[in-house]
Amino acid sequence: MKPVLAALSALGHEGRLSIIRLLARHAPAGLNAGDIGVRLGIRANTLSTNLTVLTNAGLISAERAGRNVRYRVEAPLLREVALSLMQDCCRASPEFRCPVFDDTAKTCPAGRASNPCEE
Repeated sequence: MKPVLAALSALGHEGRLSIIRLLARHAPAGLNAGDIGVRLGIRANTLSTNLTVLTNAGLISAERAGRNVRYRVEAPLLREVALSLMQDCCRASPEFRCPVFDDTAKTCPAGRASNPCEE
């Protein structure tokens, strides 16, 4: 559970969440640090700090290619975080059952006719 808690802590910042969303849209190729900064309008020093926090939390990985550093989202941990949240929510509220999360769909009791994940 510690990797999930570290990931949630790292995601609790608007800038870092924006970085994850951007990298997820560019998976699996990822983006260079400079491209991330330009697309999100983040200053280099702030971007560097946020990328370090996300890397230390295991949410992204970095690969150096010459002078550039390419960042990629770590999908397995991101999925684990989402599953953890969905499983906890699902126990209390079956309407959050999402077929996208196979583990959740197997453990959730039958929900309402309306499923927000299917809309």
